[in-house]
Amino acid sequence: MVATVSLALAASVLPLSSAHAESGSSQGGGSISEVPENSGPAQSTHAAAAAYARTHPGTAPPGSNDFSCRPSAAHPRPVILAHGTDASAYSDWSALSPALESAGYCVFALNYGGRPGGDSFGTEDMRISGEQTADFVQRVRSATGAEKVDLVGFSQGATVTRYFVNRLGGAAVVDRWVGVASPSYGGVFYGLAPVVDGIPGGAGAIEAVLGQAVGQQIQGSPFLDALNRPSDTVPGVSYTTIGTRYDEMIQPSSNVALRGPGATNIEIQELCPEDRTGHMNMVYDPFTIGLVLRALDAGAPEPRCAPVALGTGMPEMMLESNFGGGSSDGS
Repeated sequence: MVATVSLALAASVLPLSSAHAESGSSQGGGSISEVPENSGPAQSTHAAAAAYARTHPGTAPPGSNDFSCRPSAAHPRPVILAHGTDASAYSDWSALSPALESAGYCVFALNYGGRPGGDSFGTEDMRISGEQTADFVQRVRSATGAEKVDLVGFSQGATVTRYFVNRLGGAAVVDRWVGVASPSYGGVFYGLAPVVDGIPGGAGAIEAVLGQAVGQQIQGSPFLDALNRPSDTVPGVSYTTIGTRYDEMIQPSSNVALRGPGATNIEIQELCPEDRTGHMNMVYDPFTIGLVLRALDAGAPEPRCAPVALGTGMPEMMLESNFGGGSSDGS
């Protein structure tokens, strides 16, 4: 019981959203998705974005989901963003999305894997979330006329999009895949997950309490084992992972890296030792955002290295996730 409660607390720092499925939602196997349509303001912190998402359901990251956007010759592939667990497109992408738009990209973001009647996304079976992603990619390609897209996923979103690429035929329509804090080989949640999983019925308890997607992201899960065999990459796609050695969710942090052909693995501290950003702060860390831009376009400016204190953003995220106590810029 102590291990189960501790695991729940470890996962409880994930950002919460109040988004509900609205028009344009899709269902499959008890999982819903939606295309958020109401643009919100840019945010500088994860907690502020999560707070705004909680009080403004159905909000899209700024600069995203303009289906009239036509890719330029400089950036011919739309960029599709996939959020993390128990989150939303707005909570996770309200810094990167406007940066991509400013750089000249057509940007799109889906809320996937929601529980019917729930108040957040990214909790349900990742296989169905992959199918929802496939449908969204097709919609984006049809609207923009693009032959291929690039995918950027954060945390669970990295694995959901990689499932689409590797198992659902996505390699034919994806050029570049970028995984930020990707649980490529899963996490052990401070060593608690194996303890709980070893208890009779423990795996089911994890999924019952935290959602099926959390159980699928644990190191050694049948979902990840199947996805990574015989290789964790497939031909024709350029893969980039961006990780941090201070990841609060994925331990060991080396589990972020892919091992197959075509993979480039970047650890933030190898390039900027003083940036001690953790898992939850990565998508709001300017250096990480710069690395994503470089992964999509080698001609993008070099990101500027700057000190980031260990634990940046974590207290605020814990407060917002558990008590709804964060503040939102521009609310």
